[in-house]
Amino acid sequence: MNDTYAGRTITRDGQLLLEKAEKDRVETVWDRFENQLPQCGYCEMGLSCRICVMGPCRIDPFGEGPQKGVCGADADIIVARNLCRMIAAGAASHSDHGRDLIEVLDEVAKGKAAGYRIRDAEKLKRVASEYGISSDGKDDLKIAEQLAYAMQEDFGTRKKALTLLRRAPAKRRQVWDKLGIAPRGIDRETAEMMHRTHMGVDNNWQSLLLQALRNALSDGWGGSMIATELSDILFGTPKPATTAVNVGVLKKDQVNIIVHGHNPVVSEMVLLACRSEDLLQLAASKGAAGINLAGVCCTGNELLMRSGVAMAGNHLTTELVLTTGAVDMMIVDYQCIMPSLGTVAACYHTRMVSTSDKARFPGMEHREFHPDNAAEEARALVKEAIENFTNRGEVYIPVEPVNAVGGFSVETILGALGGTPQPLIDALKSGTIRGAVGIVGCNNPRIRQDFGHVTLAKRLIENDILVVDTGCAAVATAKAGFKASDAAQMAGPGLRGICSALGIPPVLHMGSCVDNVRILVLASALANALGTDISDLPIAGAAPEWYSEKAVAIGAYFVASGVYTVLGPMPPVTGSMNVVKLLTEGLQDVVGATFSVEPDPEKAALAIRRHIEEKRRGLGLPAQKV
Repeated sequence: MNDTYAGRTITRDGQLLLEKAEKDRVETVWDRFENQLPQCGYCEMGLSCRICVMGPCRIDPFGEGPQKGVCGADADIIVARNLCRMIAAGAASHSDHGRDLIEVLDEVAKGKAAGYRIRDAEKLKRVASEYGISSDGKDDLKIAEQLAYAMQEDFGTRKKALTLLRRAPAKRRQVWDKLGIAPRGIDRETAEMMHRTHMGVDNNWQSLLLQALRNALSDGWGGSMIATELSDILFGTPKPATTAVNVGVLKKDQVNIIVHGHNPVVSEMVLLACRSEDLLQLAASKGAAGINLAGVCCTGNELLMRSGVAMAGNHLTTELVLTTGAVDMMIVDYQCIMPSLGTVAACYHTRMVSTSDKARFPGMEHREFHPDNAAEEARALVKEAIENFTNRGEVYIPVEPVNAVGGFSVETILGALGGTPQPLIDALKSGTIRGAVGIVGCNNPRIRQDFGHVTLAKRLIENDILVVDTGCAAVATAKAGFKASDAAQMAGPGLRGICSALGIPPVLHMGSCVDNVRILVLASALANALGTDISDLPIAGAAPEWYSEKAVAIGAYFVASGVYTVLGPMPPVTGSMNVVKLLTEGLQDVVGATFSVEPDPEKAALAIRRHIEEKRRGLGLPAQKV
């Protein structure tokens, strides 16, 4: 095996498929990354500005060249402004996802969305009550209609604060109110962030960064939280289910359809179509043993959490899965979809189909999905995938899949604990579990695929720290076996005992990227039970391989909510030591938490363990020296 492949990914399937891609002369994300080297140092430091056409401008980090842009903006302003715009884009992405689900709920309520229905009526009523909507004497569809309207109001400018902020501990809300960063409207905060970063508006870097935290909170406690809750209401609240992961989930003798993206509105209809008896019979008539639906990225995670659908891989696997020659169709919606996929698919027989009016890609057919036609379109696409089965060439599926358990919603976790967080609190107090960490985020070709996620999780569970994860991180640890039914043996003695008693793995899959809010809700439940703030808990967050603007927004709302957060790649802020110092030190006095940057997951694990023991000490719990 070429050492180059092992240097790009720790996964066996990834290494073997990289070898095949090279033989097939298929360009991958790693090839394009290497072609970009050396990348722009000004951009890496956040010192380039393209906001207006008096520029573009850049600041000399060595003090020998220009120290101000044409307008007079210095390094602090330019770096802060660039970071703020990243957060605004990330918050907009997740929040627009939430808006899409509100629109589906509204169409369901009005009887205009064939195939969709309310699958968790109890959660519908529970969330409606948080919006002041009574369920008395109303059917589910009426409640859904009123909830959709109320949630749409959270996107506007008529409220003083978002509805779901009430879920946060009182002490945390007091922090936000004192700073004036409690978000007022989901769209409002993003619009204001973009306004402030226009030339000639907010040129105080500290003021800019406070609004960035407010914008991020409008995502975490607004758009993303709405997206998660409505996905549960429409498609079912996740429960533990056994599944399988890695490229080995593809079937040589079945029609293979891959769903990719983030919005379950499309993938849920594709799943229903794949289970249709008439389409299964059509597949059999073409010589296929069945229809195999698998996921990549967060659309796959949504299906895994609710239906146990297998996962073929995470972000950096999306091109490689096509090189197997086994994928008859890939159906995409939006976010994290490489524009290169159409080119890669053209080397094989794979049909590529985009489905969102917001997301079109070169080399893909566009078949737009809306609530009123989604069921019909999904059936048509599955039928076309079946027809494409007979066009396959050579198929190469190099590995066997790994089993995993997923589906750990907050409701499931609390249910396993008897309906209350008290058993978890007791385990924390006794030291049986030292703390908990949420590992989230992406893959990044700058980092060996999955190495950061897997190494960090391994070191944490070995030291009796419970790990919950989402998104591409969750797929990485699943591929490594940390979510297998017998994975408790990988944990330290305290965590192992808890996992064995509850029948859970030491790394719990909590969902897709928007489902990071489940971690906030669980942390709030712990803080409320202890009568304290989230910032006092022995918990942390980490994004060892992040790349996207969404991840910056997630990290910002974690920190603004009081969660110490360790990043792997450095964000583009090193051009301003003032900004760096605020993010890594100063925010401790502002919101009770900071960012840390540590690309080495071994060192990141040590930093997190020290933080957890310090928080234990602050709560008067037994602490260890790390």
